[in-house]
Amino acid sequence: MDEQIDVTPARVTVTYCTQCNWMLRAAWLAQELLTTFGTRLTEVALVPRTGGIFQVHVGDELVWDRKERKGFPEVPVLKRIVRDRVAPGLSLGHTDRVGGAS
Repeated sequence: MDEQIDVTPARVTVTYCTQCNWMLRAAWLAQELLTTFGTRLTEVALVPRTGGIFQVHVGDELVWDRKERKGFPEVPVLKRIVRDRVAPGLSLGHTDRVGGAS
């Protein structure tokens, strides 16, 4: 049974610092998002930069900045943040039940 879900396809961008060797972390988060959201995302782009940057954008909206938030996003938290923007009606299963609010 397919449930109806509001969907706004979006591009997710993960900008990461090459000097800090954060490419694997960025790729892992991209894989997690693609696995969870599939075609609800138009693209997940990895953008190499320098200077300690680690940011996640959904469309033009900055949803995570390592410097502002003093760390990296936990996968369940990032999934909820992305879900709330691209598919608000989508259940994330155990991710919605574990870890509290984002």
